[in-house]
Amino acid sequence: MRNDRVGLGWRPELAAGIFEALDRIDVLEVIADDHVEAGRRDREALKHLARRVPVHLHGIGLGLAGAEEVSTKRLDLFARLINGVEPEAWSEHLAFVRAGGVEIGHLAAAPRTAASVAGAARNLRKAAGIVGTMPMMENIATLVEPPCSTLGEAAWIVDIDAASGCGLLLDLHNLYANATNFGFDPLQFLAEIPLARVGCIHIAGGRWVDAPDGSRRYWLDDHLHDVADPVYDLLSEVAARALQPLTVILERDGAYPPLPAMLAELDRARAALAAGRRRRGTVLGAAAVTHAG
Repeated sequence: MRNDRVGLGWRPELAAGIFEALDRIDVLEVIADDHVEAGRRDREALKHLARRVPVHLHGIGLGLAGAEEVSTKRLDLFARLINGVEPEAWSEHLAFVRAGGVEIGHLAAAPRTAASVAGAARNLRKAAGIVGTMPMMENIATLVEPPCSTLGEAAWIVDIDAASGCGLLLDLHNLYANATNFGFDPLQFLAEIPLARVGCIHIAGGRWVDAPDGSRRYWLDDHLHDVADPVYDLLSEVAARALQPLTVILERDGAYPPLPAMLAELDRARAALAAGRRRRGTVLGAAAVTHAG
């Protein structure tokens, strides 16, 4: 069995430090949209990187959970990139980013309905047909509950997974943010989704922000801060419940600390995984007893 792995999101600002520390980085995740229309030299450099360390390509602009059919042209570009680089895996978000020809400019939560489940499954099958492999799909953070929803977030994800056969990219910081902002139990969320379908995990940091009217505070997923303690706790919990090897990616999109500080976060993630693995038998046994009861 492959061991658990911990890696880092590739960012050009971090490139020099990453190359010096590849012995402490198990996998790199590259933003695919930065390279889909790049020239040959850029693609060859990315392919060379993928030969040195396992690489995942992560999309942010396909909008596979949108109501509109995903663009064939966009998928063709992804297929060209993925087939050229040959990454270990690729992923996208359970979100929409455009509607009626208007680009929203961020990842937005789709209404969680049977119709959006069917639309996402249709787009995922199209993506898999053109690219050649199915992407893992990531849960997103949102500050607004999607209007007109008839399904909870976990049930919606379960239905999309079942309808499409996609794997899951479980973003634990997004889970923590949504649970904090909307008052649900993240451990119950983990119990409801098919953890066996999780092929990758994201961890990241965020901060508190005030609502415009000052009525309350929200936890914002900004990728500009250190990973919060509860996110490491969730990582340990997943490691205690999941049977498969886990790949964990630390995301950071700015306000970069010195690389040794980020490597220390990777080590802390490894420690959280190890702690969860040590208690896996106890957790799974308790779950079996509860299910039998």
